[in-house]
Amino acid sequence: MSTVGSRLAAVRSTLPEGVELVSVSKFHPVEQLREAYDAGQRIFGESRVQELLPKIEAMPPDTRWHFIGHLQRNKARMIVGRVDLIESVDSVELLMLIDRLAAERGTVQRVLLEAHVAAEEAKTGFSPGAMLDFFAGGGYRSLQATHICGIMGMATNTDDEARIDADFAALASLLARCQDAAPDLRGFSTLSMGMSDDYPTAIARGATLVRVGTAIFGPRG
Repeated sequence: MSTVGSRLAAVRSTLPEGVELVSVSKFHPVEQLREAYDAGQRIFGESRVQELLPKIEAMPPDTRWHFIGHLQRNKARMIVGRVDLIESVDSVELLMLIDRLAAERGTVQRVLLEAHVAAEEAKTGFSPGAMLDFFAGGGYRSLQATHICGIMGMATNTDDEARIDADFAALASLLARCQDAAPDLRGFSTLSMGMSDDYPTAIARGATLVRVGTAIFGPRG
């Protein structure tokens, strides 16, 4: 088994049933993605449109792609209908643009709304209050070709384990509150949180999707 394959197996062995793994392949070459694919991995996460598109062409057609980076509106057209899940929808305006593009293409685009709970200004996303207002106000009901599957978020970039745990707890609570605010929204259950350094804590707080890169592919080249 390749080094990537053995690392992938080690990560998988720590995942309970019901938790899906996104192999974060950004900045890693297609050769490494193929090693993970050959070891059984099918979901890969990319954060830059210009890096994602050639990888889509290079990888087998049953590869499932998640876009996990900040999506600029002028690049949304390039990926709507081409990725399985856009995890990083950080505004109502972007959501409505994705919906319009998906409708034009006769497809349904699956998305997560990105929540900002971390104690860092640099991270993007809905504030918890704004996200709750969106669901309580029924804004999702106007969508024609977009399925909101859940929410995504990141913990504060810190060594303070209590702060990380609190951030994940806040994200789990936010999803539950949004579900209560939108009881008619079907299939709204995905909680994407946790990366290489903190995904076990995220799983303990209810993550259903974890995004792991370095622990599988090693340091970025």
